[in-house]
Amino acid sequence: MKIVQGDQVEWVRGLEHRGGTFHFRHLIDGEPGTIGNFSLSMGRNDKDFVSPRHRHNFDQFRFQIEGDLNFAREGKMTPGMVGYFPEGSSYGPQTSDATAMTLVLQFGGASGGGYLSRQETKQATNELKVLGTFDDGVYRRNEGVPGKRNLDGFQAIWEHVNKRPLHFPKARYPQPIMMDAGHYDWVASAGNPGVEEKLLGVFTERRTEARMVRLNPGITLRAGGRAIYVACSGSGRVEQEPLRQYTAVFLEHGEAAAFTAETTAELLHLGLPDLRGLAAQPSHAVAAE
Repeated sequence: MKIVQGDQVEWVRGLEHRGGTFHFRHLIDGEPGTIGNFSLSMGRNDKDFVSPRHRHNFDQFRFQIEGDLNFAREGKMTPGMVGYFPEGSSYGPQTSDATAMTLVLQFGGASGGGYLSRQETKQATNELKVLGTFDDGVYRRNEGVPGKRNLDGFQAIWEHVNKRPLHFPKARYPQPIMMDAGHYDWVASAGNPGVEEKLLGVFTERRTEARMVRLNPGITLRAGGRAIYVACSGSGRVEQEPLRQYTAVFLEHGEAAAFTAETTAELLHLGLPDLRGLAAQPSHAVAAE
């Protein structure tokens, strides 16, 4: 179990391989080198930030906190919306007209391709800058440097770390799925009096989930993993720690935590995929086109 108070985490500069200004609060990491690795962070981009149309070999959830993010043909995310960005599906370009803040969970998806840690990404970015430049999300190799001259920034980083071509899984969904939680009704949670939920969606054969949970004052919810819980509003306690806006909790398989509301509390629950039946083998991946 990991509990982090997001409002106590410092903002730092990040995503240098994209264009414009981006800062993030790094909240919780998984276990590097495993297919179930993940990274939970809170990102804040200025209006000069730009990310080109691209895809990943991992999954993402995004929860829009402030401002709007425009993903062109995939639509716009406004505050309160949750987006599921599946591995292998292209999206973007990503722009915004003003400063925007987003909670982002990136994690190894159903294909078993895993997820690069932030440390691995940072080190590879610095090493690649010696051999070329990152320009608006594209990595451009210097003259005479072996390899494809222009490449998506993330793909260049992944291939540099793994010393082999990046393999993209076949997309299970043709595009990201945007969910407006405000358009869902609260439904009583079975077996949990005083708890209501909005089940936003369950994805892939590995049962990746997104839902909102609401606890009435004085109510305790015993929640299990493998999942991320983030407090969106309200106050109370999680185990022996305070529960307030941006409190983030990670639970592993077999772990549980007691959430107790002092005032009405809303939680974002992101259920990570069950990958226990997969092995981290390159054969799980499909060659990139």
